[in-house]
Amino acid sequence: MNAPAALTATTDLDDVLDDLTGLDWIPGISSILTGIREAQTAIRAGRLNLDATQTLIATTAGSAGADLVTALAQLVATATNPDTNPALRHLPLHQQKDTQHHGEITLYALTDTDVHQPASEASAAISSH
Repeated sequence: MNAPAALTATTDLDDVLDDLTGLDWIPGISSILTGIREAQTAIRAGRLNLDATQTLIATTAGSAGADLVTALAQLVATATNPDTNPALRHLPLHQQKDTQHHGEITLYALTDTDVHQPASEASAAISSH
């Protein structure tokens, strides 16, 4: 029988956070990454009870329209729309439209209920405890 992994083992989340290091110059990104790191630390230290764990899962990705994945999708849509991002207005019109189109596709994909269903079910599985 294998011993359980140490709580200090590097995780896929650690790798993603490391990959995002250096992007703190973008307004708000540092706060988002800090929040994710703080949540991960609390999880690994056992500081979340079942209710907090359930709520974290639902708030992160388990409620299409009212979770962090949806908020990030809306942020991408805002960043890719020339009407809401004046920086894009410096691009030729065809590039503006292409950028906005891809942002709209991102929003559509990330707000699809199928994306949120597994996290919603994970959250619900805890409440049935």
